[in-house]
Amino acid sequence: MSTQKQKASKWFSTLQNQIIEILEAIETEATLSQYESVPGKFTCKSWERDGGGGGTMAILEGGVFEKAGVNVSTVFGEFSEEFRSQIPGAQENPRFWASGISLVIHPRNPHVPIVHMNTRMIQTQKLWFGGGADLTPCFAVDQDTQDFHAAFKEICDSFDATYYDKFKKWADDYFYLPHRAEPRGVGGIFYDYLNSGEWDQDFAFTQGVGRTFAEVYPEIVRRHLNTSWTELDRKAQLKKRGRYVEFNLLYDRGTQFGLKTGGNVEAILMSLPPLVAWKAA
Repeated sequence: MSTQKQKASKWFSTLQNQIIEILEAIETEATLSQYESVPGKFTCKSWERDGGGGGTMAILEGGVFEKAGVNVSTVFGEFSEEFRSQIPGAQENPRFWASGISLVIHPRNPHVPIVHMNTRMIQTQKLWFGGGADLTPCFAVDQDTQDFHAAFKEICDSFDATYYDKFKKWADDYFYLPHRAEPRGVGGIFYDYLNSGEWDQDFAFTQGVGRTFAEVYPEIVRRHLNTSWTELDRKAQLKKRGRYVEFNLLYDRGTQFGLKTGGNVEAILMSLPPLVAWKAA
C-alpha cells in the first residue's frame, strides 16, 4: 500500500474514533426524561469483503441518538462490467482502491437535526477525493442552518475561494428528491473528483471537512438536546425520515457504489432510520 493510501485510511479510522467519543459523551449529557433509556455506547463490528479489503461498522442505539452509524472501510478489487462506465478511469482498467468514512445520525429528539457526513479517497487509473456533509432538520432553525453553512464556508475558503459556492450548489443539486420536487434538508457541501494536482492539499481539505463536522454538529445537538417534544413533533420526524429513506435508496451514490462493489450490506444500509413513516398518522 502506498504512503498516500496509508495516510488516508489511517485518518478515516482516526476520525471515526473521535466522532464515536464525541457522540458517546453527548449521550451522557441528556437530562430530559423523554429520553428514558440509559446513555448508549457504540457497538463495533469488523467485516471483510470478498475480493479485497473490509471495514469497521460502529452502530449506536442510545437515548439521544436513536440510531447513529459511523463506518469506515478500505476496499479494493475490480469494478463489475455494468459499473465501470460510471467511474472515472475504470473503463481503461477496472481495478480500484477506495477508503473512507461514512456516517448518518438519526436523533430521537425531533428538534435535533438528522445529519450525514462522508469523506473518501478513490483510486482507479485516476485518483480523487470526495465527500461532504448536509443537515436535515425536521423543523428548520435559521441559526442552525447559518452556523452549519458558516463552518463549512470557513474551511472551504481557507483552501480555495471558489470551493464553498461550488460545493454548496453541488449539495443543493445532489441532495434533492426530484419525484417530490423538494430538497432533502437545508444543504451543506458536496464535492467529488477533487484532484487539484496537489495531493497533500486535497487530503488536508478532506481532513478539514471531517474536523469541521466534528465541531459544528455537536454544537447544534447540544443547543436542542434538552428541548421537549410532542407526539405531533414525533410524527413529523417519522415522516421526514421517510423522505430520507427515499433519497438514500433511490439516488444516493454511496449506496449504489457500496452495493455494486460487494460491500457489507448492513454497513451500507446503516443510513436507514430504525422507525419511519411515509405519511403523518
